[in-house]
Amino acid sequence: MSDSATKTSPLHDKHVALGAKLADFGGWSMPIEYPGGGVVAEHTAVRERVGLFDVSHLGNALVSGPGAKDFLNRCLTNDLDRIEPGQAQYTMCCAEDGGVVDDMIAYLRSADEVFLIPNAANTAEVVRMLQQASDRPEGVVVEDQHEDYAILALQGPRVDEVMDAVGLPTGHGYMSFVEARWGKVPVTVCRTGYTGERGYELVCAVGDAPALWDALVEAMDPVGGLACGLGARDTLRTEMGYALHGNELSREITPVMGRTGWAVGWGKPQFWGREALVAQKEAKESRLSGGLVVTGRGIPRAGCQVRDREGQEVGTVTSGTFSPTRRQGVALALLDRGVQQGDPLVVDVRGREVPVEVSRPPFVTGGAAD
Repeated sequence: MSDSATKTSPLHDKHVALGAKLADFGGWSMPIEYPGGGVVAEHTAVRERVGLFDVSHLGNALVSGPGAKDFLNRCLTNDLDRIEPGQAQYTMCCAEDGGVVDDMIAYLRSADEVFLIPNAANTAEVVRMLQQASDRPEGVVVEDQHEDYAILALQGPRVDEVMDAVGLPTGHGYMSFVEARWGKVPVTVCRTGYTGERGYELVCAVGDAPALWDALVEAMDPVGGLACGLGARDTLRTEMGYALHGNELSREITPVMGRTGWAVGWGKPQFWGREALVAQKEAKESRLSGGLVVTGRGIPRAGCQVRDREGQEVGTVTSGTFSPTRRQGVALALLDRGVQQGDPLVVDVRGREVPVEVSRPPFVTGGAAD
């Protein structure tokens, strides 16, 4: 990986050879789309067949030592006591005011070892906060392993055929993982994903990633699979209503506002931001995340104002895109609590009123939990 201001994936040369359109993503130069159809073709491949993403920009951190799980449980929002070793959990790292520093997946290996995958731009801050926590036991070590591992995400209804073809394990339950080998190469096979489809995220050492990428690309070809960029990853997650940090969650948008309270262990006596979040939940005053479906023409974009039919401002778009599956614009937005399912609203897109209807996500049906 590069030591320059903009980092590169261990698969950077593969993307360049494929003619990928590259762009900065959380400080990393990553593929946004590939020639031969672009975002729509790649999105459709994942919904109907299978697609392969390089998500090596995502962070990696290891928390280990006696009491590592219990320590993390006093820091992060979700309750690690809800899962067993070999299972994964979506969780958040919050500031004391309830704002979200980052959201991430925690992989519970044992009571003394938890592997975290935060977002690219926030890994260093999450690691810093955990390292400097006043109640971190002396034997618990927090390591930033961001540039030690690559992560490949294989997603789509035909994903198991591709995994079988390269000899990697399939069939373990959603939000679980197994430690496997691809030949002599150790690979952590996680049944997680960010597309709404059945899928696996494969974590391996950076030096092993190019050969694994090549093998997966070859195995996808018979079923019409495609290499996919982060543009399709964004349209796929928006169709499912999945939150993106910096959009639906941020230092200003709490788990209560972002409707990710299901990933908060409200019964836990302690986690960062607990008092502020409990107070906000009980007050019922904040705006809440909701969905919008365009009923005319136009595509809402993040930052666009949402208004009611009387012209009153009732919200702000946090993510918006053209849905390749529905063939219409969809959006996620922070909306006043008085806004109801089915309400007709308008979004101001560069001075033009785009008609929308309030619709609870997901906007499509995925097969992630199959």
